[in-house]
Amino acid sequence: MIELTILMPCLNEAETLATCIRKARAYLDASGINGEILIADNGSTDGSQAIAEGLGAVVVPVPMRGYGAALSAGIAAAQGRYVIMGDSDDSYDFLNLDGFVERLRAGADLVMGNRFKGGIAPGAMPALHRYLGNPVLSTIGRVLYRTPVGDFHCGLRGFSRAAIQRLGLTSPGMEFASEMVMKASLAGLNIAEVPTTLSPDGRSRPPHLRSWRDGWRHLKLLLTFAPFSIFLYPGLALLGLGGMLFLPLLFTPVTLGGVTLDTGTLIFAATFIMTGFQLVWFHALARLFAVRMNLLPTSSQFESLRARLSVDTACQVGAVFLLMAVLATLASVGFWAFNGFGPLDPGTITRTASLVAVLAALGVQSVTNGFLWGLLNQNAPVAAGGATETLEAPRQSV
Repeated sequence: MIELTILMPCLNEAETLATCIRKARAYLDASGINGEILIADNGSTDGSQAIAEGLGAVVVPVPMRGYGAALSAGIAAAQGRYVIMGDSDDSYDFLNLDGFVERLRAGADLVMGNRFKGGIAPGAMPALHRYLGNPVLSTIGRVLYRTPVGDFHCGLRGFSRAAIQRLGLTSPGMEFASEMVMKASLAGLNIAEVPTTLSPDGRSRPPHLRSWRDGWRHLKLLLTFAPFSIFLYPGLALLGLGGMLFLPLLFTPVTLGGVTLDTGTLIFAATFIMTGFQLVWFHALARLFAVRMNLLPTSSQFESLRARLSVDTACQVGAVFLLMAVLATLASVGFWAFNGFGPLDPGTITRTASLVAVLAALGVQSVTNGFLWGLLNQNAPVAAGGATETLEAPRQSV
């Protein structure tokens, strides 16, 4: 049985591929590991395939272009229990893989290299990446996904092939590196980190990486799979702030430290409430879609929400808000009639209109989002092996 596959994505790496393969072979021979070297070729036109085959490596042709596409195909074709992947540009040290193997054998599902701890040689990483791109994106990733990984984009990493395949990685481009860490963290995999070095690559041509384009794609992916951080927490913050301002200003101006807040602030507070309420709904809908599509893991709290929230519940809540809006409108018209339909104070009009607008908006949002929730929840399977159930069927927490 093959224990280890050393996987290298390749696109026109004839200058450095032979060196990488020889180093990987030397490591396998020196360590006594039963392993294979696999080259996931992304359509090279410089003879890289012949070089790899001549050195005894397995070549897997990958017609779909992209770093992630090449690695996905390579992982699928690998025979090893463990996989260590690394770029074929001679920037990573394939002679020094003991730290990865030791932690994989000890039970880690994913072992990340950390170039900032291991050492980055002069000229090995552009200053933009070293001091801005990698630190910023890695920090965002650690905060959003509560993972200890300090170098989200290190190309040298090892993993249990079975564990990573269960994550269903789909990104075809450079953002594949972030997707692996994100989904491993969300799935609760055992993640470890080892220092590794980065040397200047041996190519005479520019790298395939495009800093701003690929940086944006990494950031976009980090935010897409973080519905708590992009929807729920901002939504709750806006709801809280809006509520604290709206309720007192609904009756009278408020003076704070010599600053008087009045109807202008009331309108902003109303906007905060309506926006925050919709963001909370967006979180619930995004989480439901992601769980159903197996893009994110579920939780006992979310399954409890699914068991309680239905179209009927959302419509009932929406009806209460809409009824309150109608009553507020009738009360305002009655007050106006009592005063002979004469001119009204602008502050009174603004306060009344703001209240009606907020109540009506919350009612409409509850009803419409409730129906969307019901649509997405139709025949949604319960996570963790539960039976498929219809919209009205009770669900058990996991």
